[in-house]
Amino acid sequence: MGRDPLIRLRGIEFSYPGREVLKGLDFALWRGDRVGITGPNGSGKTTLLHIMMGLLKPQAGEVEVFGQQRRQESDFKEVRRKVGLLFQDPDDQLFCPTVAEDVAFGPLNLGKKHPEAWKIVRETLRAVGLEGFEGRLTHTLSGGEKRLASLASVLAMGPEVLLLDEPTAGLDEETTERVLRVLAESDLTYLIVTHDKEVLSRATDVVYRLNAGRLHRLNP
Repeated sequence: MGRDPLIRLRGIEFSYPGREVLKGLDFALWRGDRVGITGPNGSGKTTLLHIMMGLLKPQAGEVEVFGQQRRQESDFKEVRRKVGLLFQDPDDQLFCPTVAEDVAFGPLNLGKKHPEAWKIVRETLRAVGLEGFEGRLTHTLSGGEKRLASLASVLAMGPEVLLLDEPTAGLDEETTERVLRVLAESDLTYLIVTHDKEVLSRATDVVYRLNAGRLHRLNP
């Protein structure tokens, strides 16, 4: 492990109008960690991921990613290149007409040439079990296919860290197995927010419960 965690949160406070969500929360994600977070609906699990990505700004506390304090929008540009966030709703992630265009968007945005980007598209779709889906229209995909396409679009960026928000919610057993296989075969550091006890058991080494604004470790 490196000297500093990849992501560190200190004393995070966050409230929505009329509702306090995070209350002095501390957290660290180290290289190689495979962490799960569970907790009641509305406890702030998605909020926590969005704070790590700079999509929400805490009212108090420090967000440190890759050893640097991240305060302003500009501070998070590097974070979003190196940390992949899988949204809970695939429709928030997929915005191009075809699957290939969605998966290629990230690599092209990172400066990859078209031949290399399309090679990444083919390899990533094969990895998530969507080989041959390049030309499929995203709005015609099933819910499970959309989630796999979303995961492919995140993986295609070549992230160092994955933040996964309910990656198996609403999936059938076969598609859940695909997601779990992708995670098992990767060497990525990741954090999974999920209610799925089987996913927590099979895909994570450490599990926290988010409740009353703070994280509580559930396993030794």
